[in-house]
Amino acid sequence: MTRTHRILILLTAVLVLGAVAIGATLHAAGRAAEKDRPQAGGPEVRSGAVVLDAPGRAVFRNMAWGPHRDQLTSVPAGDPGGVRTASGVRCLRFHSAGGTGVCLQAVHGKLRDGYRALVLDARLRTTHRYGLSGIPTRARVSPSGRTVAWTVFVSGDSYAGTSFSTRTSIADARSGDLDRDPESYRFLLDGRPHHAPDLNVWGVTFADDNRFFATVATGGQTYLVRGDRRQRTLSSLHRNVECPSLSPDGTRVAYKKRVAGASSDAPWRLYVLDLRTLRETATAEGRSVDDQAVWRDGRTLVYSLPGAYGSDLWTVPADGSGRPRLLTRAALAPAFPAG
Repeated sequence: MTRTHRILILLTAVLVLGAVAIGATLHAAGRAAEKDRPQAGGPEVRSGAVVLDAPGRAVFRNMAWGPHRDQLTSVPAGDPGGVRTASGVRCLRFHSAGGTGVCLQAVHGKLRDGYRALVLDARLRTTHRYGLSGIPTRARVSPSGRTVAWTVFVSGDSYAGTSFSTRTSIADARSGDLDRDPESYRFLLDGRPHHAPDLNVWGVTFADDNRFFATVATGGQTYLVRGDRRQRTLSSLHRNVECPSLSPDGTRVAYKKRVAGASSDAPWRLYVLDLRTLRETATAEGRSVDDQAVWRDGRTLVYSLPGAYGSDLWTVPADGSGRPRLLTRAALAPAFPAG
């Protein structure tokens, strides 16, 4: 083989490899563009102003593929499948009440990615921001909008197993004062002080700006606890309760409960606990619900289940009657106007 032939073979190889690389790049770009393009048959989403205290409007994280994915979107509360108004604010977890919002979002940096919590006013303007030490998982705002809370995973990434650790923080939405360690509160288990190095607290739901309910895990058990921020106490009320959500009238808690015989990676069913009698009622939802349900009103629960876009919202009566119904597709982390 002459030198000229070797040079021609080398040039041909370079051209072929270059063509393959360009083709792969264009294919990847095409797939990314397809991913960001609104999916046929998906919900209609338009840019616009989103206000948290607008009467008759619900707000949630839009999960539909396209330029507005992960943005907070607003729809008429009476028409959750209607045209969505997208705010431009992206959140992984979200909740709002009393004209205040809490948004847990990803932060993409030059050296590494991270997460942060934003406290938002009614026009979605940031009033306070906090760095997060783990993956966002739960968020809640008190009925008045004065106090916010969030939970992150700091090890593990699922509640289904036992090898995970969480961190919960509570913040004053006006002053910005932050309580990073509810786990340091005095824990009363069945009325007696209980000290445990494995204590985990997650899933805060507020009664008011001071009192709240949450899940405490210790010794392989989970408990519904009543928390008092001023007294810095956690008092156990009931076993086998995770991710509680307090009803608007403060008399019931919706929660996910581990049930015997369920799969280890889908172990929960959606229940409601009467706080006066401690009587449990199973809802008609027979699938595993890994979510902190939201009360749409005093009778109806809203929760997420896996869907084609990642998550859909479903409803079920809180009293055990009826059957589950699809509320809207491609949505997560809803908040509904009071009243």
